[in-house]
Amino acid sequence: MNADPDPLKQFASWYREAEAAGAPQPEAMALATATRAGRPSVRMVLLKGWGERGFAFYTNLGSRKGDELAANARAALAIYWREVGRQVRAAGRVSRLSRRDALAYWETRPLESQVAAWVSPQSRVIESREWLETMYSETRERLAGAPIPLPPFWGGFRVRPDWIEFWEHKPNRLHDRLRYTRRRGGWTTEVLGP
Repeated sequence: MNADPDPLKQFASWYREAEAAGAPQPEAMALATATRAGRPSVRMVLLKGWGERGFAFYTNLGSRKGDELAANARAALAIYWREVGRQVRAAGRVSRLSRRDALAYWETRPLESQVAAWVSPQSRVIESREWLETMYSETRERLAGAPIPLPPFWGGFRVRPDWIEFWEHKPNRLHDRLRYTRRRGGWTTEVLGP
C-alpha cells in the first residue's frame, strides 16, 4: 500500500476517493463508547471534520454517547467505504469541542435538523412517535421567524487518535493493513497481517 507518512493526509485522500466513487454517505462512521465500568455500545454518527487534532462529530450531550464520553473519555471509530473496498479504524482520547466550534457547525445545519435537536430527548424513552411529531411541529412554529439558537445541551466531540489503521480489500483475503501509532514528534507505521 502506497501511503502518506501523515495518516490524516492519507485519510483525506481516501475520503475524496470514496466520494468520487459514489459512496452515498462517506461521512458515516461507527462510533464505539463505553461506560466507566467498560460496558460498550456502538452507533452510527456523521463525521463532521478531521485534521491534525482528530475526528469531530456532534450530538446531544445528554445522549447515551454523551453520558458515556463524560464518564469515560475514550472512543473508537470505524468507517467503511464499500465502493472502494476500504476501511479506516481509529481509537483515542475524546475531548469536547468549544462552544464556538459547536455554534459554527450548528449554523450550517438545515432548519429541520436544528428543530429536531431541540425536540428530541436523545436516547431517552418517549411517550410515542406521535408525541415526538407533535413536539416537533409545535417547536418549529414557536421558533419560526428567527435564527434557531444553539441548545445548551448540544455540542461536539473530537477523537484524538492514539492509532489509525487503514485496511484495503485485496483478492484471496490477503488484504493490506497499515497501522499508524502516535509517538512523540509524529507517527510510526507498521504493516499488519490481514
